[in-house]
Amino acid sequence: MGGARGFTLIELLVVLVIVGITLGVAAFNAMPSDRQALQNEAQRIALLLQLARDEAIVRNRPVAFEAEPQRYRFLVRDDNSWNIITQAQDDLLREREFQRAPVTLSINPQLSTQTNPMRIVFGREPVDKPFVLTFSAGDASVAIRADGIGHFVVE
Repeated sequence: MGGARGFTLIELLVVLVIVGITLGVAAFNAMPSDRQALQNEAQRIALLLQLARDEAIVRNRPVAFEAEPQRYRFLVRDDNSWNIITQAQDDLLREREFQRAPVTLSINPQLSTQTNPMRIVFGREPVDKPFVLTFSAGDASVAIRADGIGHFVVE
């Protein structure tokens, strides 16, 4: 005796509601929070700072990290001037924009030669002064701790 049995309207609505909730949760988790985005950016910058420090030692000339609220870049010292490292020169140390700009930056302890925009210079020596570089965007805040001997840790 088998008549054709289909789904009722209630069953279809329940399935649609479950699918909608699932997609909503997935979309919410796919969009990183301000803190997570800042954490990811700080991880990238910590690795780039380590690379810049190593480049300063290998190139035997100072390399600097320079940051302002919208973007950050690396510079190399040639003779008497600082030159921005372009993408053609080095794709890793090229200028980048912050994902969640504007970002407020602070460094502790303050550098003796504080410039605007903020600049951290890595010299030819393998040992530098330790510092903590803090990034803030909205309510989120993340710090990179440098121990002075080449280790950069995101906190």
